[in-house]
Amino acid sequence: MKNTPWPTASKPRRFVDSRRWLPYLFISPFFILFGVFGLFPLLFSVWMSLHSWDPAAGLAAMQWVGLENYTHTLFNDDWFHRSMWNTVWIALLSGVPQHLVALPLAWFLHTQLGRWRNAVLGLYFLPFITSTVAITLVFGALFSREFGVVNQALAALHTLPVLGAVFPAMPVDWTQPDHLPLMISAVVFWRYVGWNVVLYLSAMQTIPKDLLEAAAMDGAGPVRRFLHIVLPMLRPMIFFAVTLTIIGNLQLFEEPFILTGGTGGTDQAGKTAAMHMYAVAFSEGDFGTASAIAWLLFLLVAGGTWLNRRLLGRET
Repeated sequence: MKNTPWPTASKPRRFVDSRRWLPYLFISPFFILFGVFGLFPLLFSVWMSLHSWDPAAGLAAMQWVGLENYTHTLFNDDWFHRSMWNTVWIALLSGVPQHLVALPLAWFLHTQLGRWRNAVLGLYFLPFITSTVAITLVFGALFSREFGVVNQALAALHTLPVLGAVFPAMPVDWTQPDHLPLMISAVVFWRYVGWNVVLYLSAMQTIPKDLLEAAAMDGAGPVRRFLHIVLPMLRPMIFFAVTLTIIGNLQLFEEPFILTGGTGGTDQAGKTAAMHMYAVAFSEGDFGTASAIAWLLFLLVAGGTWLNRRLLGRET
């Protein structure tokens, strides 16, 4: 009898193991969208900053100029110098008071309000989620010279017996160069102070209660507990919040643009670096110089963040 081999089951044909490539397929939409709408515009702006280009003439009209856009902007563009000064000045006027008010206000909400804390915190957070256009238009009406509430309040304070001389007797024209940065800073302060309160309050809730109670039993009052316990433990959150303020305030665009009608106001006192970049790109049609301004503004933001890191980012 002839020996025959045992029948063997046919092996299935194996293609590419799906367990390897399926995860990449699922996350590919993010990388595709990021590459098209994030990475490509970023790299193209670097390329544009090295060229002189009017987009109406097409890509063939791009002319290589190297670093000329950067050197011209840094050393010969007086409007850029003025806009950078305005940006830094408005950033300080609006940013520093935000944190000086938000820190003690968050401590007050944390220690005094109890169950009403979340409701009041929601009211403080409301300006952050409100439309920038609506906020700016309302503040434009509040700072109106003839009928604004701010000028009426100043006129009422001027009638005080002792301190009245400190306040102006005539209505203030807030669109003038001396006052316009204050008006813009007031809008930015009112919008973002609640956001900083939320950040600081969330960090305060992580501080151990036993530590504060022990300090209170040792005779430390609320002010000493805040200065010697709460503030040192809030240092990482302060660093984070100040970093967000630096990034946001050095890129101000909507508030000064709406308040000044896109012109920057009298003597360009309210024109920020972002507004100047917008004007160079879309009014003058010079996208190469506008791209160079964008990257110079990025260096300013990076420098401010680095300085903040040196001051507040060290380990406690």
